[in-house]
Amino acid sequence: MMENYQYSIFKTRWGWFGLLGSDKGLVRTCLTIANKEAVIKRMLSDMPDAKQSTRGFSVLKKAIQEYYKGTPIDFSDARICLDGFTEFQQKALATLRKVKYGKTLSYSDLAKLAGNPKAARAIGSVMAANPLPLIIPCHRVIRTDGVIGQFSAAGGQNTKKRMLKLENQGG
Repeated sequence: MMENYQYSIFKTRWGWFGLLGSDKGLVRTCLTIANKEAVIKRMLSDMPDAKQSTRGFSVLKKAIQEYYKGTPIDFSDARICLDGFTEFQQKALATLRKVKYGKTLSYSDLAKLAGNPKAARAIGSVMAANPLPLIIPCHRVIRTDGVIGQFSAAGGQNTKKRMLKLENQGG
């Protein structure tokens, strides 16, 4: 059976944000980019049949817009779909969803919490493959030495630094 994908691209205080989901839940986000067309390209490059949703995602859209205004938001109850990820990857991503706004942890801490203490490097790969940045807050994972680490989402390390700064200001 073919899944029906819907998307929404909307403006936040930081730029355009994209959401893509199906009946199973959210499958992809695109962090803010100044150019709407760039978000569309990133979101839909391999999803030509996705339909734009005018009403879908309304609660999540409002929450994301509030997040970018500095409001502490918890996205851990958003319905997500991680089909195609291994059990370890799903466990790491599910564990990361519990990390609260304004908090950080190291790759090795996340590996321990996910039940595989020797998998810090693998955690880095899982973070790079995270299809749902912000909803699964990979920006909150930093190196053990306190260095920010890589960030594969739109805007790279500058976006990660900016998001952590927003959260550390407490709103």
